[in-house]
Amino acid sequence: MAFDLDIGFATLAGRKDSNEDFCAAMLPEPGREGMGSIVAIADGVSTGGMGKEAAQTTVTSLVRDYYGTPETWETTVALDRIIGAQNAWLAGLNRRRHPAIGLTTLTAVVLRGQSYSLAHVGDTRAYLLRAGHLMQLTSDHVVDHPDFRHQLLRCVGAEDRLVVDYSQGDLQVGDIFVLLSDGVHNVLSGKRLDALVLPASIPGRAGDTGVDAKTLSQRLVDAAMAAGTTDNVTALVVRVLGLLDANLQDENRQALALPVPRRLKVGSLLDGLSVTAVVADNGVNLLYQVRDVASQKLYAIKTLHPARAQDPEERAMLAHEAWLAKRMQSSRAADHLVNLHDHPPGVEVASAFYLLYDWHAGETLQQQLDRKHAFNLPQVLTVATQAAKALGRLHRQSVIHRDIKPANLHQGEDGILRVLDLGVALTGREPEAMRQLHAGTPSYINPEQWGFGVKPGGAGGDIAQELPDAQSDLFALGVTLYQLLTGKLPYGEVLPYQAGRYYHDPIPPSRHNPEVPIWLDHVVLKAVARDKRQRFETAEELLLALERGASRPLTAPPATPLIQRDPAALWKLALGVSVLFNLLLVYWLLFLPR
Repeated sequence: MAFDLDIGFATLAGRKDSNEDFCAAMLPEPGREGMGSIVAIADGVSTGGMGKEAAQTTVTSLVRDYYGTPETWETTVALDRIIGAQNAWLAGLNRRRHPAIGLTTLTAVVLRGQSYSLAHVGDTRAYLLRAGHLMQLTSDHVVDHPDFRHQLLRCVGAEDRLVVDYSQGDLQVGDIFVLLSDGVHNVLSGKRLDALVLPASIPGRAGDTGVDAKTLSQRLVDAAMAAGTTDNVTALVVRVLGLLDANLQDENRQALALPVPRRLKVGSLLDGLSVTAVVADNGVNLLYQVRDVASQKLYAIKTLHPARAQDPEERAMLAHEAWLAKRMQSSRAADHLVNLHDHPPGVEVASAFYLLYDWHAGETLQQQLDRKHAFNLPQVLTVATQAAKALGRLHRQSVIHRDIKPANLHQGEDGILRVLDLGVALTGREPEAMRQLHAGTPSYINPEQWGFGVKPGGAGGDIAQELPDAQSDLFALGVTLYQLLTGKLPYGEVLPYQAGRYYHDPIPPSRHNPEVPIWLDHVVLKAVARDKRQRFETAEELLLALERGASRPLTAPPATPLIQRDPAALWKLALGVSVLFNLLLVYWLLFLPR
């Protein structure tokens, strides 16, 4: 369901010639309901001028640009990026100007899922009315002295580096958010605010007799004017009448509340689904093929292994996968992902904690390799282009897959290549234990994650281990393409208990498979280059190289110097020379005449 909100505002210039306050609210477009709704209020600073313009541009850019950020971003991250960019622009105008112009306060609230996020700087305020109690959510950034409370300590545009206050909390039906400019809250005491706002409190949607948001905002502005305010007056009110579908926090709560299914066998029933096959068991998760008894449609169920049922971190990781899969369904990446369902058909609420995916006929690339299928050049190029497009769309949503390999690339009978298993993907909102996990399949992990690479000065050898990024996925895709073309791995197989070793450059695929053209040789070698600086930086760059092909071929990556591949090589050579010299010396002492 979408948010059911009642939003109203009132603003007046008051006794001033112009109104430098500004407020706005924006609801999501169809298909973007997961982003929630945003409201904001700003009060332009009169000193220096251009306060009205600063307030308008700051609020307008925030509410509009918020919906241009990836849905996978943490709400406060999205707000901070946008506010920081606006502040940098305004501060740039003031670097050599005194007094500064175009300054403004800002208070914004995002209602998303079943929680709210608040961003605040300056002396505009946000209040929350809940269960008959009015709480002030913000603190004024002003000089702590009665005679100087009009002087701001923080505002948008004053300094190159802006510190914004952020807070988050849960949402409940009946909550009322009240955003006020200082022209209102400076002249209305706490008791007076309570008297004006409390009658608007509502017990819930059913039988709602509370004051509507427009009436309440106008009531607050009129009261401020009657109290003799000399400033602009603005009030923005949001009443929460219904909540959005569950977000990540809600998924986590469900993961902890529901039981993990017992180990299922062929023929077992779960919520109207009959198990037809046990597809995989890796000791952490179980994957089943199931059939809906009513419709006979096939699905896939992913759940925790019963031995992991009491592990809260494993539950949180699977909940994160569920949240991410749902968020991706509203993006273009959904074309190359498997659709996730909230619950089985005909069942309102699942009886256990599991993920229900669509089942697609076809095979993974690993299954094709296992049955000795020889991939021809057109098939490999099709895989490469579709996988690059899928990764590009994931990366644009700030999602790092972390486990690209043939077993996680499924070639459907419908001709679509789908990326499987978002279980260890990084989004910035994954559990801490999952972020620290050295995830992925060893043979497909890039050198930096093992602590190998090239140092900033150009020397090779051991370096600090790096966290996975978009280039990590592209390296893994390059290893996959090398394997499809040659049947081998560029750096050899790395077993789970081993660490990767990168003491040689990969042999060109055409040396193993003469059908591989030289231009594709160069593309694959660039994708799996030992030096991160020589690899593709984005999926779009890789896709462009594949589309251009022989018409505009890439140059061959240069060979990695021995000293970079093995920094100990010089010492090994010196040791060899020393041993040889000492052997000759011993021979001379023992056998040659003196």
